[in-house]
Amino acid sequence: MGPGPAAPHADKPHADNPRSGASRRVRASAVRFLRRRAAVLVRLAAWSAAESAQTFLGGWCVARSLDDGFLRGAPATGLLWLGGAALAILLGAPVVRGVFAQLPLLTEPLRDALVRRSVVQALATATADTTGRAVDATAVSRLTSQTEIARDSFAGLVLAARSFVFVAAGALAGLVSLAPQFLLVVLPPLVLGLALFTASLRPMARAQHRYLDADEYIGRRAQTTRTALRDIVACGTQEPADALNRRAIDEAAAAQRALACWAAVRTLCVATAGQLPVLLLLAATPWLLGQGVTAGALVGALTYLLQALLPALHTLMTVLGTAGARLLVILERLAGPPPPEAEPLTTPRQPPAPASGHRRAAAAVELRRVEVAYGPGARAVLDGLDLTVEDGEHLAVVGPSGIGKSTLLRVAAGLLTPDQGEVRLYGRPVGDCRPSHLAALRALLPQEAYVFTGTLRDNLRYLRPDARPSDVMATVRALALDPLVDRLGGLDRPLRPDALSLGERQLVALGRAHLCAAPLLLLDEATCHTDPVAEATAEHALRSRTGTVVVVAHRLSSALRADRVLVLDGTRAQHGTHRELLGTSALYRDLVGHWNDAHG
Repeated sequence: MGPGPAAPHADKPHADNPRSGASRRVRASAVRFLRRRAAVLVRLAAWSAAESAQTFLGGWCVARSLDDGFLRGAPATGLLWLGGAALAILLGAPVVRGVFAQLPLLTEPLRDALVRRSVVQALATATADTTGRAVDATAVSRLTSQTEIARDSFAGLVLAARSFVFVAAGALAGLVSLAPQFLLVVLPPLVLGLALFTASLRPMARAQHRYLDADEYIGRRAQTTRTALRDIVACGTQEPADALNRRAIDEAAAAQRALACWAAVRTLCVATAGQLPVLLLLAATPWLLGQGVTAGALVGALTYLLQALLPALHTLMTVLGTAGARLLVILERLAGPPPPEAEPLTTPRQPPAPASGHRRAAAAVELRRVEVAYGPGARAVLDGLDLTVEDGEHLAVVGPSGIGKSTLLRVAAGLLTPDQGEVRLYGRPVGDCRPSHLAALRALLPQEAYVFTGTLRDNLRYLRPDARPSDVMATVRALALDPLVDRLGGLDRPLRPDALSLGERQLVALGRAHLCAAPLLLLDEATCHTDPVAEATAEHALRSRTGTVVVVAHRLSSALRADRVLVLDGTRAQHGTHRELLGTSALYRDLVGHWNDAHG
C-alpha cells in the first residue's frame, strides 16, 4: 500500500525545459560577471604575459646555446645561454604566485553568487507551496557539492585557458623568431586539432548532461526504493521495481560509455594538435635544413612544442572536456527553474480535472485494450481488456484464482505497465503521472497487510501524516476499531506487529486507507482475514467516504454490496449488476452457487 514504484517513464530524468534557454542565461550571466571583474582579468593577464615571456625565453635560449655556443666550440657561451633558460624557469615561481593570488578574486565571488541563487530558489520553492509539503530534494546538493564543483571547475578552466593562450603566444612568437618556416609545419595540425576539439565540445557537454541526469536518476530511484521498500514487498511489486532500477543502471552505463567515447575523441584532438606537429617537424627536418634553418633552431622548436605547447594543450583539452562540461551543466541547472522534485505533493480529496475539455467528470479508472502477459510467449492474463470505473462508483472484481484480478489492480494502480493498451486515472495517463501524483490519486491494499512497529495512531496516519486527532477518531468509529484500540491500550501505545492477528492487521490497513486522502481505493482481497461483519463494516465505511472503491472480492457478499461486478474468466470480461450477471454470465452463476453451497 502507498506510493510504490511508478511506471517506467513516470520518473525519468526531467527534461521538460529546453536547455538552450538555460545556456543563454548562463552566457548572459557570465558576461556580466566578468565585466564586473575587469580589473582582476587585467591583472591576471599581466601575470600571464610574464609567463608568455618565460616560454619565449626557454626555447630561444636553448636554440642560442647550440647555434652560438656548443656547435661553434664555445661551451662557455652555450652554458651561459642554458643558464638564461634555467633563470627563466626559476622566475616562473613569482609568476605562479601572482596568478594564484588573483584567482580567488574570480572563483570566490562565483561560489557566493551560486550559493545565493540556490538559497533563493529553495526559499521560492518552499514559500510557493501552500500545503507545507514541498521539499526540494536537490537544494542541499546545490548548496554544497554542486557549488563546490562549479568553483573548482571554474578555477581549473581559468588556469588552463589562461596558460594555453599565453604559452601558445610565447611559443609561436619563439617559432617565428627562430624561423618563420616552422609555422608552415606546426600551424596546420594545431589548427585542425583545435577545430576538431571545438566541434566536439557541444556533444561532449550533452554527454555530460546525460551522465549527470542518469546519475541523479539512480539516486532518486534508490531513495524511492528505500523509502517504499515495505510497500513494495507488501504489494508484491518487487519485479516492476527491479525493472525500473535496472533500467536506471543501464542508462547510467550507456551514458558513461558515451563519455568514454568522447574521451577518446579528446585524446585524438590532443594527438592531432600537440603530437602531430612534432612528427611533422621531424619529417620536415631535411626540407627545413635546406631552407637554412639551423640545428639549434630545430632543437629550440622541439623545446617549444614538447616543453610548452603540448603540455598546455593537453591540460586545456582535458579541463575543457571534463571540468568545463561539468561547469556548464551545473550553471545551466542553477540558471534554470527548480527541478521537478520541488513541486508540491498534492493530496486533494477531489480528483484532478480531466486532461481533456469534457464537461463531465473524468472516470476514476479507464482501461483501453489493456494486455498483460508474464513473459514472452506466455498466455495473456489480461487480453484486450476495456473497463471504465466512474468517479464515486463501487466495483467488485470476481473470478477464479489466478485469473488476473490482482494483476488488474496493479495495472490500475500504475505499479505494472501493460504490454499494450492505455491506463488513465481521472483523465490522465498513468505513465504521465509522477510517483507523488499517483500516491495522491490512489491507495492499494494488498492481501497481506503491512503493520510497522510504532503506535496505532502512526500506523493509521501512514498515508496522511497531517491527519487531525478528530479525523483519526472518525476512522476508528467508522470501522468499529474501538475493541482493537482498547485491547492495545489506546491509540498512542506502542504495538508489536507480531501481536496482531492477520485480521487485525487488515483492519489497521483498512483504517489507513479510510483516513488517507486518495480518491481511489483498490482493495486486493484486503478483507479476506476478517469476519463477514467486519468486512461489511469496512466496505460500508470506505464506500461512505468521498471517492471510488474497486474491490477484489473474497466473499460474494462483497459483490452484492457493489454498484457493479466485473467477472474475469480468462477469455473475456463481463460486467453488470448482480442481478444482470446472474442472467448473462454462467461463470458468475457458478461462483454464486458454490458460495451459497459453502455458506448455506
